[in-house]
Amino acid sequence: MKPKDDIRYFLALPVLSLLLFLVGCNTGPESKENTQTHSVDPGYPITSVDIKHVKLKDDFWLPVIERIQNKTIEFALEKCDEEGRFENFLIAGGQMEGQARGVMPFDDTDVYKIIEGASYSLISAPNPELEKLLDSLIGIVKIGQEKDGYLTTWRTIDPDKPTAKWVAVVDGSRWESIEASHELYNAGHLYEAAAAHYRATGKKNFLEIAIKNADLLVETFGKGEGKIEKVPGHQVIETGLVKLYRITQNEDYLDLARFFLDERGHHENRPNLGEYSQDHLPVIAQDEVVGHAVRAVYMYAGMTDIAAIDKDSAYLNAVNNLWENMVNKKMYITGGIGAKHEQEAFGANYELPNLTAYSETCAAIGDVYWNHRLHNLTGDVKYIDVIERSLYNGLLSGISLSGTEFFYPNALESDGIYKFNRGSCTRQEWFDCSCCPTNMIRFLPSLPGLVYSKTDNTVFVNLYIANQAQIDLPSTSLAIDLQTNYPWNGLVNFTVTPEKEANFTLKLRIPGWFRNEVLPGTLYQYKDDMTSQLALKINDELVEAQVKDGYITINRDWKKGETIALNLPMEPREVITNDKVEANRGKLALEYGPIVYAIEEADNKENFDSIELNSGDNYEVVWQPALLKGVNVIKNENLTAIPYYAWSNRGIGKMKVWIPSKQ
Repeated sequence: MKPKDDIRYFLALPVLSLLLFLVGCNTGPESKENTQTHSVDPGYPITSVDIKHVKLKDDFWLPVIERIQNKTIEFALEKCDEEGRFENFLIAGGQMEGQARGVMPFDDTDVYKIIEGASYSLISAPNPELEKLLDSLIGIVKIGQEKDGYLTTWRTIDPDKPTAKWVAVVDGSRWESIEASHELYNAGHLYEAAAAHYRATGKKNFLEIAIKNADLLVETFGKGEGKIEKVPGHQVIETGLVKLYRITQNEDYLDLARFFLDERGHHENRPNLGEYSQDHLPVIAQDEVVGHAVRAVYMYAGMTDIAAIDKDSAYLNAVNNLWENMVNKKMYITGGIGAKHEQEAFGANYELPNLTAYSETCAAIGDVYWNHRLHNLTGDVKYIDVIERSLYNGLLSGISLSGTEFFYPNALESDGIYKFNRGSCTRQEWFDCSCCPTNMIRFLPSLPGLVYSKTDNTVFVNLYIANQAQIDLPSTSLAIDLQTNYPWNGLVNFTVTPEKEANFTLKLRIPGWFRNEVLPGTLYQYKDDMTSQLALKINDELVEAQVKDGYITINRDWKKGETIALNLPMEPREVITNDKVEANRGKLALEYGPIVYAIEEADNKENFDSIELNSGDNYEVVWQPALLKGVNVIKNENLTAIPYYAWSNRGIGKMKVWIPSKQ
């Protein structure tokens, strides 16, 4: 968001201008404190290098994040204003009159996720005006909180007879219908956003709202006389509680997160929510990813937190089994997950339809969160391989090149007729259930935190995104300047400048696509192995590169200004699927580097329906700077293919990722 524009923008919104004025009159200066003084051992042996120490200068990702900051946040706030998201907090707090507005019981979370994304923006680029605006939005949220900490506006507005459209399935009493009410889902996103805001500003104004609500939950849920022994229908409260625990060191929050997980699969005193909500078995007995895909990966992320913090081998064994099932039998080539529109769910093993794929944007985001935790727990490269595939394909596809249109599901095929995107066969500006647009807002500004991680005197370079980073190690503080045009080519240049000469280790990830792994496991494979060889230079001298466990490990005594040049040549690749995936039999997909490609009718008007591949075709890769904000296209004599993430930016038309092949 541009500093000179944001106040004028907000004042132009008729309702928000009034709300911000009212709240601004009641909010004084907020106390700040050093956010580092309340940290606890996260349990993970590997930690991410904080986004405030990683400044992107990347020609691919920086424009995406800037669009989020300059356009998408403003657009989403305008939509939230139009649909009464802010008014609901004021009505709940008695400062406005009216009935609850909106369609979904989790509409409050759109506000929280916008605050979270904007907070990550503040970490990357301090902006006093944006910080003031967030304080005002937080003030609006505070007005909607009840005295004992309860915060779900639809129920507060009318506890006896909630008036939103979805209340036929929701009891108006507190907690009576938490399988459908999303009261605890709302709380989870509140905690996630409050933790991000506290990290960004050191202010406690939002954190105090979250803590007050969390204390109420601790009093209300758990084992013991008078407590409620229920689990939420939609997970995310678990990871939110863990984040509050790390800030406050309050063990009650960690215990409650574990209670919500441990209680799943036990139905002595409550209804069985079934596979849809991953409540069919105790979590440590689950070994197949089932049910609502977003709920699932949020839960698996929470389980991984518990495995790390409590050193719980049963939890670790369960998440390993679940992950293996997902990547070997239930993941799309784009990194997307969730095959079925019905219940937004995983399908059966190897059920991966293309035209009717669900592959929800929120599920891709949740899967990145989960895989990032797994990497920080183990250091295994396979988790970053999944992250990279999701980022460049099935996650990025969720937002348009303009930043103001979205996919909720991310189909892998379109006939231009089937309205897969919640009533549309192209991107939409907004949805009655707007979780995906606001999830993109909260996730993408945090992307710099995925680039590097560290443990002891070792730095993992996980993603090749141009940046300048400052990393503290026990032996020294060092600056890394990473320059690259990835994902369009594989040349990566580093300048490494330690504060003083010191011994430490850099681990450079060799991506799965270069190691001839489409994804970990056996679901996909390349038709042919790479013919090109990587090259590594240190201080302009060619050195032998040993790849072990997916990384090149360089340990040496580093001096200021030393350089590394890593070249990972890219080739057009043909991909085949395990024959058990019926939808892809007799078909090939095309890739180049980490990018999955698709053919779109806009580029193949004359022959789209008749395009076939001959295995081993010769392909040409052409950079087209004026197309789709600049992309490499793959061409041969009968087709032009574009990056999958960029499809549906030129109107309605047909598209395929999996192309019939004569093989």
